[in-house]
Amino acid sequence: MTKTKLGFWSIVLLAINSIIGSGIFLTPGSVVSMVGTKAPLAYFLAALFAATLAITFAAAAKYVNKSGAAYSYAKAAYGENMGFYMGVVRFFSASVAWGVMAVGVIRSTYSIFGWNQSFGNITLGFVVLMLIIMVVNLLGRRVFTIINDLSTIGKLGALILLIIAGTVVLLKTGDNHFAELDQLTSRGKPLIPAFTTSDFVMAVISAFYAFTGFEAVATGSEDMQEPEKNLPRAIPLAILIIAIIYIGTIAIAMMVNPVALVKTKQVVALVAIFHNQVLQDVILAGAIISMFGINVAASFHTPRVLEAMANENQVPQFIARRTKLNFPLVSFAITLLLAVGIPMAFQYSLPTIIVISATVRFFEFIIIPLGVIRFYQGKNREAILPAKKNPFTDVVMPVLAVIVTIVLLARYDWISEFSIHQGGHMVANWYAIFGMAFGFIILPAILFLLTRRERQANTNKEN
Repeated sequence: MTKTKLGFWSIVLLAINSIIGSGIFLTPGSVVSMVGTKAPLAYFLAALFAATLAITFAAAAKYVNKSGAAYSYAKAAYGENMGFYMGVVRFFSASVAWGVMAVGVIRSTYSIFGWNQSFGNITLGFVVLMLIIMVVNLLGRRVFTIINDLSTIGKLGALILLIIAGTVVLLKTGDNHFAELDQLTSRGKPLIPAFTTSDFVMAVISAFYAFTGFEAVATGSEDMQEPEKNLPRAIPLAILIIAIIYIGTIAIAMMVNPVALVKTKQVVALVAIFHNQVLQDVILAGAIISMFGINVAASFHTPRVLEAMANENQVPQFIARRTKLNFPLVSFAITLLLAVGIPMAFQYSLPTIIVISATVRFFEFIIIPLGVIRFYQGKNREAILPAKKNPFTDVVMPVLAVIVTIVLLARYDWISEFSIHQGGHMVANWYAIFGMAFGFIILPAILFLLTRRERQANTNKEN
């Protein structure tokens, strides 16, 4: 059966779909509330940081076109052991991140329609959503591509409509409230705190997370047309498109109705800046499409990390089995088990499972840029493609990427992320700590032992 692979523009749309999720719809007021009128600048700097890292990952893709992304890059640069560990923790993190996004869809949808968010109701919605996504994947890559492309176009359409509608409002009324933001008060106190460098850095870090997801785009490169050529062009283009839309959306919202953006209690914060019911409905629809779309993208990326490891005989090989429609059913089922099981075990506590899924990114954003430099220097441990070397994308940008990551690590509030407020005191969040131990120690150990047993069995058969 002929494989239908993703072309250049489908890869661009997949990258956009992998990055734009619920954040720009649900929480744009958080960055604005930190730095007021400097929020667009915070998003601009965050886009530069993301672009630096994205170009580095794209550079890695021209040297290694196997599925698995960070796993395959680490294995080629450092050898089997680092590749195995990177693959397992990346797979665990991505699975949990998919669960986070799925819970976000359910909670947001329930809030929008006023439905009860009991544990049982969320579980029911969670399972139904995952079954729908599984059916989308089982129907084959052509159906997946159509749904991925349509969901991406839908979310982009909603954000572009918001920018256009906001611009029309500004032109018709002649009122621009952007400069008023820093003078807003609440109960006699400034709504926006006095500017400090520390707050601005934290705002940039918060905005940066709205751009993450690019690092997973190359995970399914074997299902793409000429990934070594298309990925290095598609990923930076996607970041550029997203940066323009993000900055435009935030700037327009701040000019039209900054008070509503910061103070709104609505689930989809961007809805609050308009009073027109049609516009509100379109933005709500865009938010739901956006959240569904990023779940579809996650369902494509994540199982292929484990599948890529199975193809390299680093986890049991039965995991690499595919259906007649070329769907990685076994790796998908294992991914689904983690994506559903971890959030359920943690009672759908989003802060706990978010920190688990986010931490591994820091690991990736140091290991992979240094790996690209190894490719450039010819110090790779495994064979790579004879790509054209470029000192800017293969050395300068990776060095900048490592520096950016170290800055993020230094500014990250690790204590609060692994703590919870209880009785007016900060106590250890043992759920988060156990989750990290499972993903970084227990799961790698289990897969290592299973793989070693399989290799010994194969060796005995040969003898």
